[in-house]
Amino acid sequence: MNTRHNIGFKVLDHLADESGTFFSTQKLGDLASIKHKGRNLVLLKPSTYMNLSGKAVSYWMQKEKIPLERMLIVTDDLALPFGSLRLRTKGSDGGHNGLKHINETLQTQKYTRLRFGIGKEFKPGEQVNYVLSEWSEEENKALPERIKMASEIVKAFASLPVAQVMSQYNNK
Repeated sequence: MNTRHNIGFKVLDHLADESGTFFSTQKLGDLASIKHKGRNLVLLKPSTYMNLSGKAVSYWMQKEKIPLERMLIVTDDLALPFGSLRLRTKGSDGGHNGLKHINETLQTQKYTRLRFGIGKEFKPGEQVNYVLSEWSEEENKALPERIKMASEIVKAFASLPVAQVMSQYNNK
């Protein structure tokens, strides 16, 4: 699906495609593994409902022995203008039900997330329809470059200190 709400999956798809790997259906989600600078990155697209994402995240963190400080959630964000990318090491769910469930399941808000701005070009009461709608023609033209940049941030997170990645990429 080419909706705003699936931008995190689009970024992971780009990473997998770029590495010549494929996702396979596993327990609670689709999984792929890629290598970057000697590090193994586990890419997870939860198959649970968005508001139950924490279940899949927690399960695969335990199964793959991923420490909290090495986990990165890629998420859509209404509060940011379209295409804006912000890496944060903690924060509230900002009204995002997927993040809310991850926070509840992990019992913390102290994990890194890459927020991908989807804008807020909707009328009052139309938020759900907007988030679940497809990108505009103009947005579709800009998406490949923004997805590529988000993928670069994910790879940088895997190999550099998070403060350095934030300094290098936030606001670009």
